[in-house]
Amino acid sequence: MITLKQNSSTQPKLPIESPEPQWLQTVRIILQPLENLDRYQQLYGDIYLSRFAAFPLQVIISNPKGIQELFTADSKLLETGSGSQIMQPLLGDNSLILMDGDRHLQQRKLLMPPFHGDRIKAYSNLIREITEQVTNKWKVGESFVARPQMQDISLKVILRTVFGLQEGERYAQIQQILIEMLNTFNEPLSVVFLLFKSLQRDLVPWSPWGKFLRRRQQLDKLIYAEIRERRHQTQGEDILSLLLSARDEHGQPMSDVELRDELMTMLFAGHETTAIALAWALYWVHYHPEVGEKLLQELNSIDVSSADPTTITQLPYLNAVCSETLRIYPVVLFALPRILQAPMQLMGYDLPKGMTVSVSIYSTHHNPDIYPEPKCFRPERFLERQFSQYEFLPFGGGNRRCLGMAFALFEMKLVLATILSHYSLELLDKVPLKSVRRGIVFTPSGGVNLKVKDKF
Repeated sequence: MITLKQNSSTQPKLPIESPEPQWLQTVRIILQPLENLDRYQQLYGDIYLSRFAAFPLQVIISNPKGIQELFTADSKLLETGSGSQIMQPLLGDNSLILMDGDRHLQQRKLLMPPFHGDRIKAYSNLIREITEQVTNKWKVGESFVARPQMQDISLKVILRTVFGLQEGERYAQIQQILIEMLNTFNEPLSVVFLLFKSLQRDLVPWSPWGKFLRRRQQLDKLIYAEIRERRHQTQGEDILSLLLSARDEHGQPMSDVELRDELMTMLFAGHETTAIALAWALYWVHYHPEVGEKLLQELNSIDVSSADPTTITQLPYLNAVCSETLRIYPVVLFALPRILQAPMQLMGYDLPKGMTVSVSIYSTHHNPDIYPEPKCFRPERFLERQFSQYEFLPFGGGNRRCLGMAFALFEMKLVLATILSHYSLELLDKVPLKSVRRGIVFTPSGGVNLKVKDKF
């Protein structure tokens, strides 16, 4: 535990610490996280100390120069895995997110090829096909909730592109169980089961944690069965096939447990996050009709159904809409924490070894010096200037930037373009929507209610 005393000439210079008691800071970050971050930014600026229950004292930073200092520091001086244990029950010990040092570097090299370049483009037809398959069920005059529909698309994309699963019994079982697991943390307060290890007890089968554990066991059984079968099959083009054939520097393949944990990471990190971003995008382009009209005009300049995927994903206004969607309400509020393995100077402050530094993505994206009128949805800002990777960081940054960033953006743009070029939709939530907690991610309140006006 780090104990700090300030205002002493013998003590190092430290950022200001919030005087609020730890319990109050904890309650606010659970129940009113965005409002809390906005208030702290106004009170303490872009770097300050904060205390949350179940977490050590940490520096919260949203200053781009400070973020650059942190993200470009020697990775050996920063540990992330031990600071991300909140995700261990979901992902497992062998998830890339929980690794540090050489092991993290080696595993990242193994996992990177399937998520870049031509490999991503090869999945474009599949993404469009799945989008059409899900949306073909929409009927003119009927309403639907966007988030679960986008969840259906993103999960199907992952099961096909990552697992290589064709529709069938195992496909349906994985889909159902994963959704049930995610729904365990559907309410804002349910995140306490991830925050506090003392609550992670299997008291009875129908207790929240008991339900979660049983669903995880069911999902593990299905995933291990798929891995075992696939080891004896001809390799395909899906990501699991590529991982099965991957070898480390010693020529060793990934173990079943390693594969399971990385597949779980992709399921959780790449499924719900993309679905939430798409739901928000559909909300914004219909909440601001002028944005929707401008985007539709751009999409109508090409034939979305047959266009080369690169042509679609490089459309300037489509990119601006997706970027502004990810800016205004990022799906996760913080980048992965960094724990200092040695004393470090950051923005003129002397931070001791063992200090946790957390980059607030949300606060950075709402800094009025970077983004004037940050509460306004205005895609044009991304056409007027280019933001650095330390000013716009919806996928985190440094050597911990989300591995699936390119894939997620590619999928988001293709799905959005496909939907808007086939359907005329009407927003039923004609009020400002709040971003609310859903476990460790943040989603539009109510899921975004839409109505199908016409089908092209």
